[in-house]
Amino acid sequence: MPHEPLTQADVLLEGFLALDTPEGFRAELIEGEIVVTPPPDGDHEDCISLILKQVIRLARTDMDFSGNKGLKLKSGGGCPKNHVIPDGTFAPTELRLYRGADPWMPCEGVALVVEVTSSKPRADRTDKRHCYARGPIPLYLLVDREESSVTLFSDPEEDDYRQHCTIPLGKPLTLPTPFGFDLETEAFI
Repeated sequence: MPHEPLTQADVLLEGFLALDTPEGFRAELIEGEIVVTPPPDGDHEDCISLILKQVIRLARTDMDFSGNKGLKLKSGGGCPKNHVIPDGTFAPTELRLYRGADPWMPCEGVALVVEVTSSKPRADRTDKRHCYARGPIPLYLLVDREESSVTLFSDPEEDDYRQHCTIPLGKPLTLPTPFGFDLETEAFI
């Protein structure tokens, strides 16, 4: 029985899904490129923890959290679907979005993704931002340690966000509904 020839995108996706990355490393397929990142440092994880604690304590809507949850997102051009792993993903508890989810799940229902820059800040600043906007994921929070700033991207349209608010680390940043509180960033420094 003849088989249809595999496209370059099919071969790339199959190769990516078959990767066996070393423990602690993570591999992502972003805009047709396989990106492998090393385990995060302690300051990176501390920042994620500080955000998580505030969301759990202060958000107006109860939120579930997943660290390093694989999301399948639309790609630009002829690339296979993006397979991106945010540092943190929040979804309303009532959705129970993570229960029974595959390792790579669709992003419908995700309220906020969080990235804290590390060894590949360009991916967080640009490539992942476009992926999340195409989701469309309503809110993207970027803690840029190199720039000493926090940016909240909102109002996704096509492959970018129409609004963003950047503040220096140490200042509060308002997270809109469904969160509805000011995120304190002074401890991120």
